Parts: sequence; structure tokens; C-alpha cells
Amino acid sequence: MDKSEFTILIAEDQLDIAKFLKQGLTEEGYKCLAVKNGLDVLNIVKQQSVSLVLLDWMMPKLKGIDVCRQLREQHITIPIIFLTARDTVEDTIEGLKSGANDYIKKPFNFGELLARVETHLRMHFKIDDILELGDIRLNMSKYEVKKDNEIINLTEKEFKFLAHLIKNKGQVCDRHSIIEQVWDIHFDYDTAVLDVYMNAIRKKLNLNKKELLRTVRGVGFIAIENE
Repeated sequence: MDKSEFTILIAEDQLDIAKFLKQGLTEEGYKCLAVKNGLDVLNIVKQQSVSLVLLDWMMPKLKGIDVCRQLREQHITIPIIFLTARDTVEDTIEGLKSGANDYIKKPFNFGELLARVETHLRMHFKIDDILELGDIRLNMSKYEVKKDNEIINLTEKEFKFLAHLIKNKGQVCDRHSIIEQVWDIHFDYDTAVLDVYMNAIRKKLNLNKKELLRTVRGVGFIAIENE
């Protein structure tokens, strides 16, 4: 997914939070706009191409809950995520009933926010994230692997291992970073298990050790197009 194609509107009247969100989302590759009151949200969405709205509830001029209702009444279907300090179950229910796609309570974890933003963008814009390496194609949303248009059955860990290498195509991925990011293990662990998985992946994809997926002795692995 090319994040630069998406514009996120941040509706937040607390300047420190708005600045934090804008900086973080921009560093992730998204385009960002920021407004401090509810009326500006309505105007921006009408005038510009906005992909998703991060909406605070308590804002000047027009509350977020009313902004959400008006956008839905105008048949504007872009994803809306409430990002608010209102944290009761009743608030969450009211926010979702107003037409919001999601409801995140402050204080929030930025990693979780990013994941939810990406999920709603994928769902709304019906994005199938495709990774390619030579004649190998990974459909990330369907967990599907094809080689020469033939479906290859990989286990979950094999799929994630292969996807990690292709996402970092052309760069050596060291063993410990793979264990941390694919296996989610953050302590000393025998990385020899990676050789077992790599052999299984190569066998299923019918690759030799010099094709596409190479072992860098003493370091890790690299996905690279055939020269």
C-alpha cells in the first residue's frame, strides 16, 4: 500500500496531540491535514480529497459527534475514527452509532492507532497488498502465495518470513531482527530454526540456494531478483 496516496485529516484542538499525530503519520508516509474545530472538518472534507478522519469529540464550534453525524447524513463514507478522552461504554456506543468506523480512547498507543488506520483504509478502498519477487506473488490481505500463477501452500510463519524478506528486498535481514519481527521473540533464541524454515520455503517454491532467496553466511538472509 502506497501511504503517500492517502490524506488523513486530524481534527484535534489540543495542539500538542495534533502535532504528535501529524508528525508520526507523516513519518509513516501519509499526507496530513490538521484542523482545530468541527466546522473546519466539514469544510475541508467538502473541498479536498480526504481519505480518513481522526476525530476528537470535544472541539470548538461543532462537537465531533455532530460532525460525524453530518458527514454521514451527507453520504460521505470515508472512514472516521474517534480519538477521544471520553471513555465510557455509553460514549463508545454513541460514537459508533453516529456513524464512526472505530473508537480509540486517550491515552492511546500510536502503534495500535497506525494499525487501525491502515486496516480501515484497506477495507474502505478495497486494497489488496501485493508483494512480488520474480515470479512469486504474495497477496497480504488473502494470505495467498502464487508462483507462476500456481497457489503455493505455506504455513503462517513461512508466509510471514517470506513477506518480511520481500518487504526488505535488496537488503540483508539479520537473523535476530527476523526472530524479533516475525516470531515476536525479544530474547536470546536459537536462530538455527530459520534455516529449517528457509529450506521449507525454497522446497515449496522450487528454488535453489542461488535463486531469489539467498543465505548470507553468518548474518542472515536476503531477497534479491535474479541477475
